[in-house]
Amino acid sequence: MTNSMLKLEHLIDIKSLETSEIEAIAKRALEIKNGAKHLSCAGKHAALMFFENSTRTKFSFEMALNKLGASVYNFETSKSSLSKGEDFFDTLNNLAAIGFDACIIRTGEEGLIKRTIKETEDSRKFFKNIALINAGEGVSAHPTQALLDFVTIKENFKNLNGLNLVIVGDIRHSRVAKSNIELLSRFGVNIKCAAPEYFKDETLKNVVWCENLNEALKDADIVMTLRIQKERIQDIIEFEDYIKNFQVNENNLPDGCILMHPGPVNRDVELSSALIDSKRGKTILNQAHNGVFTRMAVLEAILGGCDV
Repeated sequence: MTNSMLKLEHLIDIKSLETSEIEAIAKRALEIKNGAKHLSCAGKHAALMFFENSTRTKFSFEMALNKLGASVYNFETSKSSLSKGEDFFDTLNNLAAIGFDACIIRTGEEGLIKRTIKETEDSRKFFKNIALINAGEGVSAHPTQALLDFVTIKENFKNLNGLNLVIVGDIRHSRVAKSNIELLSRFGVNIKCAAPEYFKDETLKNVVWCENLNEALKDADIVMTLRIQKERIQDIIEFEDYIKNFQVNENNLPDGCILMHPGPVNRDVELSSALIDSKRGKTILNQAHNGVFTRMAVLEAILGGCDV
């Protein structure tokens, strides 16, 4: 079975996906992981436009594209016409004219991808259709991370309905947390967020807030810790206080639950090194592993191709 029945024009965020599309992407990712024949995207051209640093997302997208046979190009901002003041729309329109089929974009600018798509629909059409794929935007959306997390959870649990997820850490600045909450709440997952006051975002729906980590971890099936994002924090955070009250370690992680982290990890801050290096820390590496197959499934749906 191939993913040829699922067609996506863009990937903006989790909200833009139907629940059936999320399920189809996860199913296809696991099929590919288990050896199913994938589509060929030979003859397709994709630009990686990363305006923020990345390891896992950038390289797994690049590997996914290579596995599918597409041609990959790394967009260097400092050497592009954007550095000369060119409008982002004009840059993308010229990439479309050159012959690109997709741009995979990571940006700190909130809403850039959705605004650009709306601009093409309202007034200035692209030279030709070009897909925009969100590889992490602002503090609100990281759809492929949530999708690969969904795949990882499905590998560990047959039924997600009624599972207890605890997200620990910098919720306010985390696009990963927001995309996961949007996705997993659709599947009946109970979500608690454990964070100090300065990391809370009480505008979020479908979550219960906890300031006591041990209380939050009771009955947890999944614990997802988040990196403290020093580059997004203006005020000084008392790391010793955070470690004392919110670090997940071998002493407080409940038996039987799985441990997740989107990476990169600040060792001995949000997670103890002993826990990261233990057998239970291997799920974090499996998330990175699943990122390739999940992004292959997304790219199949967007770039299409032919059976190989």
